[in-house]
Amino acid sequence: MGLFGSMLKPKLFRSSEILGIAEDALQFALQASEDSHPNEYMGQLRGTDANKLGLDREGTVITDVLLAPGTKTNPVSAEFNPSYLPNDLNSVGSIHSHPNGVLRPSDADLATFTRGKVHIIVGAPYGRTDWRAFDRDGEPTTLDVLDVELPDDQFFDFTQEDIDRELR
Repeated sequence: MGLFGSMLKPKLFRSSEILGIAEDALQFALQASEDSHPNEYMGQLRGTDANKLGLDREGTVITDVLLAPGTKTNPVSAEFNPSYLPNDLNSVGSIHSHPNGVLRPSDADLATFTRGKVHIIVGAPYGRTDWRAFDRDGEPTTLDVLDVELPDDQFFDFTQEDIDRELR
């Protein structure tokens, strides 16, 4: 070993391991899928570093489910223009529903699994266990549901008073 061989190397990048999905994010996805029924629901998954959520583990927790702008859905498919998705470094995969309840990816699903590490399919009747996670090859993967306190990030950092003042 060289002079620094026994020293620990600092981590330059956060771990890319997906540790699980936040309970609140899963509940949101289940409700959004049920609300979209009989049409499919489609969204993008975004993660947060586990350390920022108070977990003493390296990795990422899925904390957000975002709707892709311009998404068009019907009972058998959902489509969107990928150029409408935000170029988000925290994006970890996708989520969509199968109103027919089938919890496995179709050939069309597999074609969209190339972006991101994890892809979730939610099926009718949209209960707590009516979902499965898959890797980018369409193979089933385990995704723990984590009870974590989500950061209280404000998407809009202004009030109605701020808007009124700006309009004057």
